Amino acid sequence: MGLIFSFPPVAEPTATALILGSMPGNASLNANEYYAHPRNLFWRILGELIGAGPDLPYPARLQKLTDAGIALWDVLQSCEREGSLDGDIAPTSITPNDFATFFAGHPRIDRVFFNGAMAEKSFRRHVQRQLPPGTHPLRLIRLPSTSPANASFSYARRLADWRQIVAPAAAVQDSFT
Repeated sequence: MGLIFSFPPVAEPTATALILGSMPGNASLNANEYYAHPRNLFWRILGELIGAGPDLPYPARLQKLTDAGIALWDVLQSCEREGSLDGDIAPTSITPNDFATFFAGHPRIDRVFFNGAMAEKSFRRHVQRQLPPGTHPLRLIRLPSTSPANASFSYARRLADWRQIVAPAAAVQDSFT
């Protein structure tokens, strides 16, 4: 089991929404790209929502995200993990990313969308309590994971839940059902 590291955030200072994963999988780490596994539905869903589909070159997808006011990052800065699954992360090895600095530099973010339960759980356990008291209020919304390991949700259901990232902030639900 080796120590692995996440990528830097993809964000402009004007971002209003943040999508958080837990830690990139092996395919992503090898490609040095967020959500690089060909069966991960992230880019397919984002293609339908904001035109950032997998048919575009990776830099163009990232540009579509930032143009839409969406930032992308992972909760964990580093961890030890055998394989690619979130369940394989060694809990005692977790180091979260520096969200206090991130939110200070992105003061317009008011919604944080978690790509799956592990991202939400890690944020709530390792980040939320550590944020400085002056951090602006955040809506925390868990979405169904886009991972191919999440077979319990159909593509149509995931797409419907993920539409929240492009909905007006007032229309966003606090979690999926």
